[in-house]
Amino acid sequence: MRFFGRKGQRERIFQRLKNKVMEAPGECDLLKIKELLEDHGYFCMSQSNDRMSFNKGYTEYGFDDRVFHLHLRYIGDNDELHFRDYLIEHTEIAGQYEEMKLKLWKEYEYNRDAYTDAKTEFVRKWTSKARTIYCGRYE
Repeated sequence: MRFFGRKGQRERIFQRLKNKVMEAPGECDLLKIKELLEDHGYFCMSQSNDRMSFNKGYTEYGFDDRVFHLHLRYIGDNDELHFRDYLIEHTEIAGQYEEMKLKLWKEYEYNRDAYTDAKTEFVRKWTSKARTIYCGRYE
């Protein structure tokens, strides 16, 4: 499992949120892993044939003491890691991302899907650029 939270982000705000990428071999059945994660209290936020995203620690009243995001991917699908690396090396873009997240957090505190949708274009743009720059980094 790889941690991909961006070091240097305002720890006092985001320290309770832990982001992880779990990589599975290509022959692995993601649905079986999904079942195990759900048995351990994770909620599947989104799912496709080759990607799943989970959270744990969201409640109807807001955040628990600790909140987890777990991104289940096949080995080699490293978008989150590329995005993290890009933010580490490009502090101006990281600052823009942080400002956007803080604004969206207040606007969508109780609507995780809308929060994610609102930042998707930004994340895709810079992930695409990062994949070009860091091609082969995680092979």
